[in-house]
Amino acid sequence: MPETPRPALTRVAVLIPTYNEAENLAGVVERVRSVTPEVDVVVLDDNSPDGTGEIADRLAAADDQVHVLHRPGKAGLGAAYLDGFQWAIDRGYDAVVEMDADGSHQPEHLPAMLAAAADADLVIGSRWVRGGAIENWPLHRKALSVGGNVYTKVLLGMPVHDATAGYRVYRTAALQEIGLADVASQGYCFQVDLTWRAVRKGLTVVEVPITFVEREIGHSKMSRDIMTESLRRITTWGVGHRVRQARSAVAAARPQEKWHTL
Repeated sequence: MPETPRPALTRVAVLIPTYNEAENLAGVVERVRSVTPEVDVVVLDDNSPDGTGEIADRLAAADDQVHVLHRPGKAGLGAAYLDGFQWAIDRGYDAVVEMDADGSHQPEHLPAMLAAAADADLVIGSRWVRGGAIENWPLHRKALSVGGNVYTKVLLGMPVHDATAGYRVYRTAALQEIGLADVASQGYCFQVDLTWRAVRKGLTVVEVPITFVEREIGHSKMSRDIMTESLRRITTWGVGHRVRQARSAVAAARPQEKWHTL
């Protein structure tokens, strides 16, 4: 039987988490609204001390397709996105976009990603598929990203090349299906967590090549704590996954072993 067509994406919310992005936010929002005027933008600000929240409020006051969700303090990327997901689900959006505020996720890639979402549940803007690229990263950081993705792919058995990527489109129906109530991961680990949930649910995951551009203004939010959490959680998930696979293989072999002993 032919696959049932997915509903059209008529309402899309671009979620932009911010913490001290006063110098970058206005430019990114302007670019999003220029290349995809049909989408809404939702700034998720963690009470930035540099005035990012006030800038977001001014942008929202000037454009009714820009919204601001003020959060009480810095609680991590995953928590910000979870609040944004629920905000969009409660208001009937068909899809949400994850996008960094620093310009590293180029809004100009968004039309192609939304087009791919017509036939997918999750679209990942991928740096590590044919056509993808990274600009202005030192060699050691490229090696860390590639190594982390290979480790994740092998350990979890996922057919995804860039599971740590943060530029994404999710159908909100897919988010509801994979379940978000027990998600507690942050940083890169948050992206891997949701990707693995989507894969295990049998949802359609598509990777679209993008060019990732390292920020020119401000400081990266990457830290040793984020990397440590990612390594610990992914290793735990992977070991559990491989143990379950081994137990299933043993259980499947037992009836045959019993037959040979009769």
